[in-house]
Amino acid sequence: MDKLTDSIRSIPDFPKKGIVFRDITTLLKNADALRTAVDLFTEKYKNLKIDKVIGIESRGFIIGAALAVRLGAGFVPVRKKGKLPAEVITEEYALEYGTDSIEMHIDAVKPGERVLLHDDLLATGGTMAAVIKLVEKLKGNIAGISFLIELSFLEGRKQLQEHEVYSLIKYDKE
Repeated sequence: MDKLTDSIRSIPDFPKKGIVFRDITTLLKNADALRTAVDLFTEKYKNLKIDKVIGIESRGFIIGAALAVRLGAGFVPVRKKGKLPAEVITEEYALEYGTDSIEMHIDAVKPGERVLLHDDLLATGGTMAAVIKLVEKLKGNIAGISFLIELSFLEGRKQLQEHEVYSLIKYDKE
């Protein structure tokens, strides 16, 4: 895991003062680190008979799509409101100040399909909690939730307690 952690660039005071941004672009451009991350996720989920990997806009698409290929599963993008072209279902979630919403195509998940939810970062858990609601509306079965990075000091895992959450890299403090 040190190889992965060392490949993440930390940018202080971005996007605002007091925040340390964990930049995964440095991991993505490192072929060995990227391969290792995808290999670790594949090993974790290879025996769970995943039908679809659901990736969250936009960085969740990168490893999520690679993982779907490795697992022999389809890939489903979850996007911000107004970005998907066909009929969608929508879920609103709370932000620090206000709300936002995400959408998924209404035909993306069939009832009973086993899905793996993936995003690059777990912070407060609000976005992933909204994705869970989308999958539940379509009667999909959540087999797992994965993140490249978890900011454990923000306790986002608490919003996802009913599901198994797996993170490759954890930061216990900012």
